[in-house]
Amino acid sequence: MKLPALHGRVAWIFADENYDIDLIIGIKNIKLSNLEELAAVTMTSYEPDFRQHVRPGDLLVGGPNFGYGHPHYPAMKAMRHLGISGVIAESFSPGFFRGEISMGFPLMTCPGILQAVSRWDELSVDWDAHTVNNLSRPGTALPFEPLATADRGMLAAGGFIPYLKARLAATAGNS
Repeated sequence: MKLPALHGRVAWIFADENYDIDLIIGIKNIKLSNLEELAAVTMTSYEPDFRQHVRPGDLLVGGPNFGYGHPHYPAMKAMRHLGISGVIAESFSPGFFRGEISMGFPLMTCPGILQAVSRWDELSVDWDAHTVNNLSRPGTALPFEPLATADRGMLAAGGFIPYLKARLAATAGNS
């Protein structure tokens, strides 16, 4: 299973415990569905010109229980639209984790990540070694929790539906 290569800068650090991702776009905007509208309001309460600083491949870093609250999808859809390629957090809210992995969005649980990175540090993820490497601080590598086989499969396939279709096709081919 080939997982997506992750190599990018730390675009933002959400250090709060139980961070509610709806705050990324603002509670009043959770019903927006147009990606450009979502991208326009993303992070404006934190940094109004956030959109201008993000590059494709950038990563987010989160604290304990990142994604707490209702697992609404617009905030992370907006982040993906801006080029965010994954989230590395101390831990995740279970509903958020399941929903984003099922969409094929990479998440890594990496205890100690908050102390090991600063904003704009360059990171790379080694899926085979289960490490997050901080290239801005040579020699800094943190282990992350290995993903379950099904979660790896969903990431490699691009989400739950492509994963399920591939599994069904493989099963049909074996009968």
